[in-house]
Amino acid sequence: MTALKPRLTRKNVFLERTFTQADFNAFARLSGDDNPIHVDPDFSARTRFGKTVAHGALLCSVLRGLVDRIIPGARQISQNTQYPAPSPVGEPLRFEAELVDDTSHGHRISLKVTRIGDGVVTCIGETEVSS
Repeated sequence: MTALKPRLTRKNVFLERTFTQADFNAFARLSGDDNPIHVDPDFSARTRFGKTVAHGALLCSVLRGLVDRIIPGARQISQNTQYPAPSPVGEPLRFEAELVDDTSHGHRISLKVTRIGDGVVTCIGETEVSS
């Protein structure tokens, strides 16, 4: 896995990362989610995706790390994410988190993962945290 150092721009933080098959395999071992779409390149080659794709929870784990850079030590209250497109192995991804609102309960932060090569959003959502 390659990663650039996260950068903070006001209330927006992002990083770029490219996952390898070894990353997917390690996450599958830790999470117990060994669905072949994540860990079996031969199986995945015969699917509409053409190669293995990231676990949604893996993407959310990276996004959660960015949230902590905006509001260090924040407790997560809720999260809602959707996955409109796959995040294939070997594809550079841009992870973004942006503070969009301070509420009486905490802070609302938008979340997004985009494939750098074609600009397609692969994960979009929002989380609410308290500080």
